[in-house]
Amino acid sequence: MKRRSIPYSADEMAWLEANRTMIISDYHRAFCTAFGRDDVSAANLHGLRKRKGWKVGRAKGRYVGRRRLLSDAEVTWLRENVTLATTEWHRQFACLFARDDVTVSQLITFRKNQGWKTGRTGCFEKGAVPVNKGKACAPGTGGRHPNARKTQFKNGHEPHNTKYLGHERVNKDGYVEISVAETNPHTGYGRRYVHKHVHLWTQENGPVPEGFALKCLDADKTNTDPSNWELVPRGMLPRLNGRSGRGYDKAPDELKPTIMAVAKLEHRVREKARTPSHAAGGDRG
Repeated sequence: MKRRSIPYSADEMAWLEANRTMIISDYHRAFCTAFGRDDVSAANLHGLRKRKGWKVGRAKGRYVGRRRLLSDAEVTWLRENVTLATTEWHRQFACLFARDDVTVSQLITFRKNQGWKTGRTGCFEKGAVPVNKGKACAPGTGGRHPNARKTQFKNGHEPHNTKYLGHERVNKDGYVEISVAETNPHTGYGRRYVHKHVHLWTQENGPVPEGFALKCLDADKTNTDPSNWELVPRGMLPRLNGRSGRGYDKAPDELKPTIMAVAKLEHRVREKARTPSHAAGGDRG
């Protein structure tokens, strides 16, 4: 729906153009007072000024408007000393011009608006000397400040969430893992997690031979008793629970021994069929 156009007399238009540089709130208030217009809003006058292309003449990128925050002399000083450290820049400015009403953040914003560069990159330059060079800390203190030392990690201490030797957990596959005194081959740490059922079975029976695996007999992986795990060839595992298997883990307990026996028999038959046969024969002469 098209908005209703607001009519202005020639005198009103002349006044509006002549006073276009005023702040919009003062512009609107003065116009309504001068011509007794209560049907015109500040937004109406702002839109009219834009449609007519009237320029207000105010500079951009500086603190301008009803009251400029900084004088020309102050702006000049700030520009000439912009390479000072920010806190020192503000301190000297406040002392020189007695401007306690100007904050550090206001000067930083002003500097950004003006596009002034300080010449600092924020990076530690090559060859620069650290402020604490040669100021060694006392052994075991970790830091110079007492408040810093309160929360610093001390040599020999363990984190509050350290899992000590013998700690157990259940992994995403449902197997119980235990922390044992073995060097972790990946990190070099003196403890590492291993499958608990393998760890206990190995202690009784020795290492698991290559090509073999331990099969849980009652389908409860958290039952790590060595008697609950049987050494089987890895090639037999698909016959128990693989795509072509018989669902050993989900089968009733009374059927599990039968399924295990059939899987062993089928595996031996298959392994024998894969072994090349040599025809017996003597020397021909």
